[in-house]
Amino acid sequence: MIFSADDHAYMARALRLAALGLNTTTPNPRVGCVIVRDGVIVGEGWHAKAGEPHAEVHALLAAGDKAKGATAYVTLEPCSHFGRTPPCADGLIAAGVSRVVAAMTDPNPQVAGRGLEKLRAAGIAVASGLMQAQAEELNVGFISRMTRGRPWLRLKVAASLDGKTALNNGVSQWITGPDARRDGHRWRARSCAMLTGIGTVRDDDPQLTVRDIPVTRQPLRVVVDSRLETPLNARILEGGNVLIAAAVQDEKRIAALQQRGAEVLVLPNGQDKVDLPRLLAELGTRGINEIMVEAGFKLNGSLLREGCVDELIIYQAPVLLGDKARGMFDLAELSDLSRKQILHITDRRLLGQDLRMLARFKPAG
Repeated sequence: MIFSADDHAYMARALRLAALGLNTTTPNPRVGCVIVRDGVIVGEGWHAKAGEPHAEVHALLAAGDKAKGATAYVTLEPCSHFGRTPPCADGLIAAGVSRVVAAMTDPNPQVAGRGLEKLRAAGIAVASGLMQAQAEELNVGFISRMTRGRPWLRLKVAASLDGKTALNNGVSQWITGPDARRDGHRWRARSCAMLTGIGTVRDDDPQLTVRDIPVTRQPLRVVVDSRLETPLNARILEGGNVLIAAAVQDEKRIAALQQRGAEVLVLPNGQDKVDLPRLLAELGTRGINEIMVEAGFKLNGSLLREGCVDELIIYQAPVLLGDKARGMFDLAELSDLSRKQILHITDRRLLGQDLRMLARFKPAG
C-alpha cells in the first residue's frame, strides 16, 4: 500500500492526539482519530480514559454531517465488539465515511482484524500499516499484554559513571540531579504499576508515587517481599493501592498488612522466593500494561535472570562512588565474553548534567 504525504501528515496528527492519553487510558490503548474531508480536518479526538468514549466517537461528534464521504485516520483498528462502549466500526459506518486508514491492527483477540473486515463489508475503503512502528511504540504495553499475557517491563537505574547505584550502606539519594529525577516521574506517570523490592523499602522508604508532574491517577505500587518483612509504618503503604507479593503464607503478618490497606498475593517459586514471571502474568490479568521497576541490584538481577525485563532506563550521573559501592545488577560472573547480554540503545540524551539512555535487548541470533 502506497500512502501519500497528506496521509502521513494526518496520521502523524492522530498519533499526537493519541499521546494526549499517555498517562490516563490504562488499561485501554492510547488512540487518536482525525477525520478529513476535501483536504480539511473536520473532526478529531482521542481516547482519554477507560469507560469514556473512544477516539472515533469524539472525532465523529466534532465532524457531524461532514463525516459523510470523509477519510478517518485512526492509530488503532476501530473496535468491532461491545465493551464499555459500542463498536467504533459501527459508528464510522453509520456516519458514512468513505475511507478508513488505520496505523495498525488491534492485537486484542476480540478485535484482531474484525473491525477492518466489518468496514470493508460495508463498502468502505480500508488501508492499514501507515506509521505502524510509531503506533506500536505508543502502545507497547497494551500489545505485550494482549500477545504475551504480561505487561511491558521497564527497569530504571540511576547510577554513577562507574556503574554504582548506592553506597555499600544502602544510601542512594541522590545520585542524579533534579532534571533526571523529574524525567523519572514522567515515566512513572505513564506506567500502570511501579515495582520495587523489600530492600529498597527498608533502605530508602520510598512512596513510589508521581509527584513532580500533575496526574489524575497514581500507578499501582507492587513490593516483592518474599518473607513479608515490609514495615507497617513504611511510606509505600500510605494511601492504599499497594500489592505485596510474598512467598510465605504468614496469616498474622498478612492480616497486619491488610489492616494497612495492602493486598497480599502469595506466589512462591521452588526457592522460597517470589515467582516473578507468575507475578507479571497476574498483573497482566489485572489490566496492567506497563510496569516500571525502581529497585535495588538484587531484584534487578533476579528480573534480568528470569527474562522479565524488556527495556532499561539508565540515568548516569557524572560522579564516582568507588568499587565497594553497590552495582546495577546482581548477576553471575562471566568467564566467557560470548555469554554477554547485548542491548540496543534506542535513545540517549542529556538531562542537566546526567545522561539518560534507553536500551532494549537484542533478540537472540
